Formats: sequence, C-alpha cells, structure tokens
Amino acid sequence: MSYKGTVKNGVVVLPPDVKLPDGTEVEITPVANSADDPPFLKAILKLAKPRDWPEDFALNHAHYIKGHPKKT
Repeated sequence: MSYKGTVKNGVVVLPPDVKLPDGTEVEITPVANSADDPPFLKAILKLAKPRDWPEDFALNHAHYIKGHPKKT
C-alpha cells in the first residue's frame, strides 16, 4: 500500500484520512529528482521528455519518417 504526502518543515504530512499507528516503519521515496543525480541519469531523463509529435505518430510513424500513406 502506498500514500502520497508532502514535506512541511522537515516533516512528511500525509492526507488526513491516512491513519498509521505510532511506531509504524515507513519507506520514503522522493518523486522529484534531486540536484545531485548522476550525470548519466540527468542525460537519460533529458532525452526521455515528451516530444512534440502528433497523436497518431505511433500508428503512422512510417508516414512521418518515410512518407508512406497514412493509416486510418
């Protein structure tokens, strides 16, 4: 099970409907990338950003790359 929360003044604040008993062990994984990520990871994430391609690019990639007729 997972929950989303935010950090406020160094404390993770969970939504009000989440009730965890005192002493419960939790694991926190930040969603955002940190500034000290390895250069290789930064390069991969830069390449993985969404492109400005048409919505039907996957279906009609041959049309956009080689000029074949579009599929409908």
